[in-house]
Amino acid sequence: MDSSNQSSQPSNSNHLFDELRWVIQIRRHLEESTEDDHDIPVTIFKVPKALRVSKPEAFVPQLIALGPYHHWQPELYEMERYKLSAAKRAQKQLHGQKFQQVVGHFIKLEHITRAHYHRYLDFNGETLAWMMIVDTSFLLEFLQSYAPEEGKVLRRVPSRMSHLVDKAGRKSAHNMILRDIMMLENQVPLFLLRVCLEFQCSSLQEADDVLTLMLNGFMRALCPFKMMQNFPCIDVTRHAHLLELLYYILVPKPEEQNCEVIDIHEDQNDAGGSIDQTNNDDSSHIKQFFNASWTAASGLNGSYLEDNHQSASVLCLEKPVEYLFLLWKTSANSKTENSSSNQNISKQPLIEEIMIPSVRELVNAGISFSATKADMTTIQFDLKTVTLYLPTVKLDNNTEVILRNLVAYESSLASGPLVFTRYTELMNGIIDTDEDVKLLRERGIILNKMKSDDEVAKLWNSMSRSVRLTRVPFLDKVIEDVNKYYSSRWRVKTTKFMKKYVFGSWQFLTFLAAILLLLLTSLQAFCSVYSCARWFNPAIIGQ
Repeated sequence: MDSSNQSSQPSNSNHLFDELRWVIQIRRHLEESTEDDHDIPVTIFKVPKALRVSKPEAFVPQLIALGPYHHWQPELYEMERYKLSAAKRAQKQLHGQKFQQVVGHFIKLEHITRAHYHRYLDFNGETLAWMMIVDTSFLLEFLQSYAPEEGKVLRRVPSRMSHLVDKAGRKSAHNMILRDIMMLENQVPLFLLRVCLEFQCSSLQEADDVLTLMLNGFMRALCPFKMMQNFPCIDVTRHAHLLELLYYILVPKPEEQNCEVIDIHEDQNDAGGSIDQTNNDDSSHIKQFFNASWTAASGLNGSYLEDNHQSASVLCLEKPVEYLFLLWKTSANSKTENSSSNQNISKQPLIEEIMIPSVRELVNAGISFSATKADMTTIQFDLKTVTLYLPTVKLDNNTEVILRNLVAYESSLASGPLVFTRYTELMNGIIDTDEDVKLLRERGIILNKMKSDDEVAKLWNSMSRSVRLTRVPFLDKVIEDVNKYYSSRWRVKTTKFMKKYVFGSWQFLTFLAAILLLLLTSLQAFCSVYSCARWFNPAIIGQ
């Protein structure tokens, strides 16, 4: 009894300690947070589970942790020595000021830093400040390699970091850091980079100029769209973090788009539901006719056939007709049972692929593709020239992580259209195989720096998952116009008819075989009653 009581005492004391710690944190937060942070939007989120489950490694840093979300992960702690080395070099650039002064300034900005993160940060103010200044020092040293040579930069990349930093992207470690830097959960607020640079420069304006040069070079190298013309000017004071800045460059401003957002429900039908319903409606009248005919035939009295003076021919016709109606009734019932049994399986709360033909099918229908050197606002379908315009997108080993995290950031916003997600769904819809990728690559729409076209096809086909459905008018108009033109082609109409009513329906082929069997049996019954030799013998004799 004594031992059990003693063992329970530590757990109770730990529980009381946690409660006291919570009370102290809440009291300190309410007393010290005198400034209002309601105007600071949350911009750094945890990735939604619906997106994370498809490919977790695309959202969890693999080499370096930046910010508080993944700071204590043991597998990422090896990079701490490089971050500390970067902080030491940054300390030498403070122009006589002490590093503690920078930390004190970061502590004063604690409430603003916390406001950017969606999840509660279980760190005290000083710990958070030291963490952020170390991570910020490393991030600035990494970004400076992208500043143009003719521009003003702080210093050259040190030899200790030479095996990690490579602007040309030839080193695997550089690409791993690049992917980790662009992950949603690994973001650091940009205003902290401005503060850190301000201590290293003579003025805030000079710090903004240096940071702008870094970010401009970094975004030009990183941007998936090859926007050679009208690359947007970067205002470092308007953006929250690197991923949000890239999103702003790629996606039109939300206020310029009139879009509608629709939440996904469990009972929402997928995109192919309307087609299945149409098929059922088309065959309903035929089913009703055969069912009614079979019911009427089944109700006939068998004595009628026995008393009929043409019983021989009628009895010969009885079996084929009975087989025909039974075959149709069995196939109809089987189709109904299969559709009802698969109803729960096909009903999934996921966004299905956009209903649009593949690139190969569109090209065969006479639609051309043309590349644009701008953002997604240039996506359009010109009916006069029958040309679909798409922005040129560069795909390499880093692109998939960047695209997935852009989708995650867009999905995490409280409101607004999923414009970028809609674009990925469009590319997923028109790309099915490596042949589709090859056609787009030959037309300059895809710049493939991956191993093969098949890898590019798998990349787009794996990005069909979303958290909610959005209607984006200018993209939906393009999809609607392309489908309308494609469906209007006679070749397409003929192909659809053959697939739907002939090759795609074994019941139809069985029905034709039964009709042929009925005709042959009827001919045999007719010849058994009436001699057919007088019609066929003269022809044989004549030969």
